[in-house]
Amino acid sequence: MSLNNKRILITGGTGSLGKKLTEILLKQYPDISRLVIFSRDELKQFEMDQEFPTSKYPCIRYFLGDIRDAARLRRAFEGIDIVIHAAALKQVPAAEYNPFEFIKTNVLGAQNIIDACLDCGVKTVVALSTDKAAAPINLYGATKLCSDKLFVAANNIKGKHDVRFSVVRYGNVMGSRGSVIPYFLKKKDEGVLPITDPQMTRFNISLEEGVDMVLFAVENAVGGEIFVPKIPSYRIMDLAKAVAPKALTKIVGIRPGEKVHEEMITSSDSLNTIDLGRYFAILPQANSKVQSYYESKGGKMVDPGFCYNSGTNDEWLSVEQLSSLIFKNI
Repeated sequence: MSLNNKRILITGGTGSLGKKLTEILLKQYPDISRLVIFSRDELKQFEMDQEFPTSKYPCIRYFLGDIRDAARLRRAFEGIDIVIHAAALKQVPAAEYNPFEFIKTNVLGAQNIIDACLDCGVKTVVALSTDKAAAPINLYGATKLCSDKLFVAANNIKGKHDVRFSVVRYGNVMGSRGSVIPYFLKKKDEGVLPITDPQMTRFNISLEEGVDMVLFAVENAVGGEIFVPKIPSYRIMDLAKAVAPKALTKIVGIRPGEKVHEEMITSSDSLNTIDLGRYFAILPQANSKVQSYYESKGGKMVDPGFCYNSGTNDEWLSVEQLSSLIFKNI
């Protein structure tokens, strides 16, 4: 499906993924009718306008607003075909200290988006999730699990509206703001890197791979799926060696709400999960039409009890591979 002549809106559009998505959309689809960058930070919008000026890209609109504001969302979504929902509060320790602020943005904001999409005739909605939404132990993960459930269930209440709601879930985006690699790079000149737990592992995905997955969902989703990419893991100690091979490490303990290993598909999800080759898709429960559709495309149900965990992953990044990726992406 070509996105030329489409009207697209990105919530949280000034974030790391929103900016990369904007770059790729403008490059691959030069005839986009409208590209709305919806976010609440005027400074980030000003800075993004220096990189993607409306004088050069007349399709772009910088639209100030908060997803907590339902009326503002409805105004922003007028005439929009595709919504990519990337806005979220996401810092785990901040969520533990300020839980209801995260609920207002990540849960109530998600429902506001669903309502505005139904009211304004949006055709395709892709919401970004996180590995922390699978079997969550922290408030941030719990709010994103609620958000995932809202978007999946939105397909049940769309009535005669011609709209598809789906979700993409992936692990740590390499180099995104607030993630571990920029933090290590900032700390390496001090000669000591703080390590929460030496056994810790994480999934890894580049911004480009994240964008590719979003566009895959935009073009292929039937509605109700949670797409999960097949991506490598890394060990936190290997990452420390890749960033600063001569630095010492200091064990500081796991932060509140943090896991040693991340999980994107739980064993409970396995009964509804299909292997699509490049991706997995967790299908909506009790919807045989979606399963039949993917099986007709060559997808296969995973084995019962299957789980996708960063600590038991089949693919791992070496220190050398991590060093190369950091040099390329950061």
